Amino acid sequence: MALEKSGMQSVDLIIHARWIVPIRPRSVLRDHALAVHGGHIRAIGPAEEIRARYTATHTTQLDHHVLMPGLVNAHTHAAMTLMRGLADDLPLRTWLHEHIWPVEGRFVSPEFVAMGTELAVVEMLRGGTTSFNDMYFFPEAAAEVAQRMGMRATIGHVIIDFPTAYAANADACLQAAADLLPRLRQMPLIRQSIAPHAPYTVGDAGLRGARDLAKVEDLSVHMHVHETAYEVQEATDRDGMRPLARLAKLGLLDQHFLAVHMTHLNDEDLAICRDSELRVAHCPESNLKLASGMAAIAVLRQQGIGLAIGTDGAASNNDLDMLGELRTAALLAKGVSGDPTAFPAWEALEAATLGGAEAIGWGAETGSLEVGKAADCIAIDLDHPATFPVYDPVSQVVYCAGRDQVSHVWVNGNPRIVEGRSVDWDTQDLFARARDWAQRIREKDNDA
Repeated sequence: MALEKSGMQSVDLIIHARWIVPIRPRSVLRDHALAVHGGHIRAIGPAEEIRARYTATHTTQLDHHVLMPGLVNAHTHAAMTLMRGLADDLPLRTWLHEHIWPVEGRFVSPEFVAMGTELAVVEMLRGGTTSFNDMYFFPEAAAEVAQRMGMRATIGHVIIDFPTAYAANADACLQAAADLLPRLRQMPLIRQSIAPHAPYTVGDAGLRGARDLAKVEDLSVHMHVHETAYEVQEATDRDGMRPLARLAKLGLLDQHFLAVHMTHLNDEDLAICRDSELRVAHCPESNLKLASGMAAIAVLRQQGIGLAIGTDGAASNNDLDMLGELRTAALLAKGVSGDPTAFPAWEALEAATLGGAEAIGWGAETGSLEVGKAADCIAIDLDHPATFPVYDPVSQVVYCAGRDQVSHVWVNGNPRIVEGRSVDWDTQDLFARARDWAQRIREKDNDA
């Protein structure tokens, strides 16, 4: 982290913080500062040295704060914020078949996706999330919202066999993805993935098509896998093999495959994970709420499998609060394993930042505060009853801090949240437009 040159240099922004947690290296830097220019981190060093070497257009002083990388939501369905609380306290199959899929059939459109994604982006930014990994219909609408609102995202092109408002079948989904890829590549804050929904909704032909398109276009694959015991048993009865073994046989699994949930794994599954070098997106609160199962995070860690953390969609969580999610992940791992060291605070925080960035294809640009990386960073005010006194700022962030303590958010060096307030969107207008959608959904649901 040595400073680059002697003599005063002009930069866009200097952020002074009580603590800086860069993630890589794993350290807490006290009374340091970060210099930003052109959207990227120019230098990190002791505050006095940064002041002596750099002059800035803007300076932010954070005397009681942790400055750290933005959180990375490694799995969500952003547009589903419009269905938050619509059908709670139900098992996954009932929730999907009797509630979510019928509502989607009636309402999902580019306008629905844009509205729901806009609401999700505001919630995520306000809670310190600077990047998200999405899987939903009409991906262009989600990408346009994220780009316009200044949030980094990996947008998944959904592949699913049965007809939806988006496409007639898996072949139509694949064609839509191929047609859209060049357009989304023009958006600097957007990366893309191929996102077959799940092993039980995509047949072998669709999975082969997803595999081939991902390889030709050099994209990752993002998929729900082993979410419930029913899914695994049904696949075993039908195919004579577990879903993960089927995916391996079809050639989908490698270091660019992100398996979401993974709550039911046996030794054979773990061996496949280890040998393929796939990554896992852990969504503990959605899994708990739907009673789908609990991922064996301690075992996955022991196997050296890369971990990321996601919220899932707001229809099944019911929030997009990554600080809450990483705390749940850390605590649940201890309870499931009976080992208080199963998922230490540092490792949970890394999974929610750099681990997530690496899992969704942004690891070279974000996920840690390093010279040359994008200035995606957040400030959390620890001068708060919930986090005082402070012995270890990392423990306070993981086990104590709430998203109301996120005071500042920058993406690519651009401020998105300042002193807890949005920079360039009208929250009340957003609520009014979302309320209109909710009323339409409510009226149609009552008519059904």
